[in-house]
Amino acid sequence: MPLTASKLRADIYRILDRVLETGVPVEIERKGRMLRIVADTAPSKLANLTRRPYLASDPEDLVEMDWSDTWDAERAADPGPPGPEPGGTSEGGTSGRG
Repeated sequence: MPLTASKLRADIYRILDRVLETGVPVEIERKGRMLRIVADTAPSKLANLTRRPYLASDPEDLVEMDWSDTWDAERAADPGPPGPEPGGTSEGGTSGRG
């Protein structure tokens, strides 16, 4: 929905800032004609991200890492008993038998 020239004049700085931040153009109706305020280039969403270090060591160290001393083959083959069934009773609750 286009803005009127009066609305633009009342909130021009807020409207201009919104166009710059979002990249969404604003239409203004003036004397039966449409005008459009458009940002030069749309802002990149990626440009707003903060660059963070994602790896504190050499990536080759991960490839050559030896996990054999912490790997438990038995546990990997048998992860243990399954958890409680959905809707089951918890310890200390009633089983429905009386």
